[in-house]
Amino acid sequence: MSPIDTPNAPAAIGPYSQAMRAGDLLFVSGQLPIDPATGEFASEDAVGQMRQCLKNIAAIAEAAGTDISKTVKTTILLTDLSGFAELNEEYGKAFQAPFPARACYEVAALPKGALVEIEAVIGC
Repeated sequence: MSPIDTPNAPAAIGPYSQAMRAGDLLFVSGQLPIDPATGEFASEDAVGQMRQCLKNIAAIAEAAGTDISKTVKTTILLTDLSGFAELNEEYGKAFQAPFPARACYEVAALPKGALVEIEAVIGC
């Protein structure tokens, strides 16, 4: 196993790695919608936050020598599923068929008050 760390995605805010490569798979930790250049949320709305989460995942994948198009599975955590249609549309812009497997859950709260968090498993 080898850890992946890039300044092009937010630094881990706890005792974990941005991602771990294990064999031919990259396990990306849950990404909050933090812009790594500012350390702040990129947006106050859920769609903009989803866009930043996906940008962070793409940056980590690139640092590992792969790319987001090789995503096998994602898990999306949302604090409000009522805007799911708009979020699903934004999510769809990041991927092409065949789309990754996915789970999506509504949760009571996310770190730092985020509205969206996404983790991913990506092929290397």
